[in-house]
Amino acid sequence: MLIDFHTHIFPDRIAPHAIESLKAGVKRCEGTDAKNYTDATYTGLLKSMEENGVFKSVVLPIVTNPKKPDAINDFAEGIRNERVISLASVHPMQDNVITALGDIKKRGFIGIKMHPEFQQCYIDGRESIEILKECERLGLLVVLHTGKDIGIEPPVHCTPERLFNALEYVSGKNIVAAHMGGWRMWDKAEKYLVGTNIYLDTAFVADYMDREQFLRMVKNHGSDKVLFGSDSPWETPSRTLEYIKSFSLTDADFDRITYKNALSLFNEFR
Repeated sequence: MLIDFHTHIFPDRIAPHAIESLKAGVKRCEGTDAKNYTDATYTGLLKSMEENGVFKSVVLPIVTNPKKPDAINDFAEGIRNERVISLASVHPMQDNVITALGDIKKRGFIGIKMHPEFQQCYIDGRESIEILKECERLGLLVVLHTGKDIGIEPPVHCTPERLFNALEYVSGKNIVAAHMGGWRMWDKAEKYLVGTNIYLDTAFVADYMDREQFLRMVKNHGSDKVLFGSDSPWETPSRTLEYIKSFSLTDADFDRITYKNALSLFNEFR
């Protein structure tokens, strides 16, 4: 079984523009051409799941405009089913965000996605910490983009250090720090986040992260707190799975990462 805990899709009418805009950001920041492996639609995700042997996928929407959170969450609610588990999202600067989190819980979402780089809000800022505290109180998962973003210029709003600062106010047991705790900031992630209560995911690290560091972080953090994530459409589940298989993990470690940890979280936060 394979559960992909980190995927992105958009409504059909805006998916082409969204993909081109994101690729333009990568070109501007990196000087390279990004490749998308699906068209970033719901149908494209299902097709990719079939091709890559994915049992369930978690979709991570992002509210980028604090004045328009409802459209994102309405779309997220509309695509949920037994195979596609979509989170909701809030923006730290939107009005009545605490009320919005209560509504998200009532609508049956198991959690939210925050992307401090797109949202331009520091994770250890007052607004973000209030969200983290309320999500812990309500029993909502929080999946965070951590570290740099390949298509956004600095400063970085969710560094491993800043997330560690935020853990002074919450337990972290409901937090997933994507990209192994900090994309392209893995030394800091290893220093500040390994050994904490948070989960890490494997999204978009296969072709970037030092192999020895990845294995060391899994060992020291615990395979029970690592989740398989591909970052589809930017990486295929097959590529991520190939990367994880290359480490010759024990069967128990491999199963925890690829599906058992995800199933436990689904059961805990449903």
